[in-house]
Amino acid sequence: MTSPELVLPKAPATRKGFVARALGNPVFLCGAIVLGLILLMAVFAPLIAPYDPLAQDMLNRTVSPIWLDGGDWAHPLGTDGLGRDYLSRIIYGARISLLIGVFTVITSGIIGTLMGVLAGYFGGRIDLVINFLIMTRLTLPVIMVALAVVAIFGGSLTVVVLVLGLLLWDRFAVVMRSAVMQIRNQEYIQAAQSMGYSTPKLLVKELLPNIFDRLAVIATFEMAHAILLEASLSFLGLGVQPPTPSWGLMVAEGRQYLLFDSWLILIPGAAICVLVLAINMMGDGLRDALAPENRN
Repeated sequence: MTSPELVLPKAPATRKGFVARALGNPVFLCGAIVLGLILLMAVFAPLIAPYDPLAQDMLNRTVSPIWLDGGDWAHPLGTDGLGRDYLSRIIYGARISLLIGVFTVITSGIIGTLMGVLAGYFGGRIDLVINFLIMTRLTLPVIMVALAVVAIFGGSLTVVVLVLGLLLWDRFAVVMRSAVMQIRNQEYIQAAQSMGYSTPKLLVKELLPNIFDRLAVIATFEMAHAILLEASLSFLGLGVQPPTPSWGLMVAEGRQYLLFDSWLILIPGAAICVLVLAINMMGDGLRDALAPENRN
């Protein structure tokens, strides 16, 4: 007579119907559509952009956009102070913002999630040490530290991503720690332990899948935060360096034309606002879809 096969209790189906709830949320859907369009624009920039974003034409400096007097359909969004097509630079600038946002979130997400999971699962001295690191990080103003580091090592895409990634992990750590502490004593976790699961296997197969949704929400907000910080650094001349088409850098370059050609600041500023708003809308939609009262 064979013994019955042991079956682990299943984790709660917190993601049941999650996709349907998210797609049924107008805020999430609107943000996802706008972000998707910006992503497509960035991916297919070489096919969409009418000009080389770095090509200068000194005979066509500060041409107005088409809705102003003197506008020309050859340059729908006008040209900057060096005669570079503004539409092309806006399109390519989307690449910079998205790259920085995505890779910053990946870097900070890995660091913060690892620290939060270890602190929440093991507790004790590990929790005390990680809490100390979190509190230490929270005492450091992100923008001031980023300015100091970038000023020392120079501004570039790689430096900005690394600096922001190493500074924005604290929210991941705090949220993941709290989430792990809430579920570490659940039945399915205890059953996995009694079955002899190794700690890495338990964390990867049983614990992480059940906190991934909260991780996704934090990632959207931190991505928007990283994009704003990059724009701030580029505006101050310590972020992505010219002639790279960065929206923050375009705002900085347009300052000298503020009184007479304010659209040189308003257009890239509006692009930053739209991108950050779309990401935040997705984050709000994810949060609503994951709310306990909305789960099936």
